Amino acid sequence: MSALTEKRVHIIVSGLVQGVGFRMFVQREASARSLSGWTRNLPDGTVEIEAQGNPGLVDELVRQCRIGPARSSVTSIKVREMAIDDDDDTSFRILT
Repeated sequence: MSALTEKRVHIIVSGLVQGVGFRMFVQREASARSLSGWTRNLPDGTVEIEAQGNPGLVDELVRQCRIGPARSSVTSIKVREMAIDDDDDTSFRILT
């Protein structure tokens, strides 16, 4: 996919988002949409995500992150667009 047809976002999700399967939820949702990127827990209790792919599918992932998995409670989400990463890695990973 060319950079003109892709979108990349950086997301920070706050609330009860660690210890509730949030990163696995994000990985499933992103992989189901063929998005690349990663997610990880941050020391302040938030979850960080970078995702890239089809703009509409990236927007769908952002909407799902606002909801989260059943045991989570999302209180805020910050999203900013980033420059496209031309890396050929198409996987979506959980970082530790």
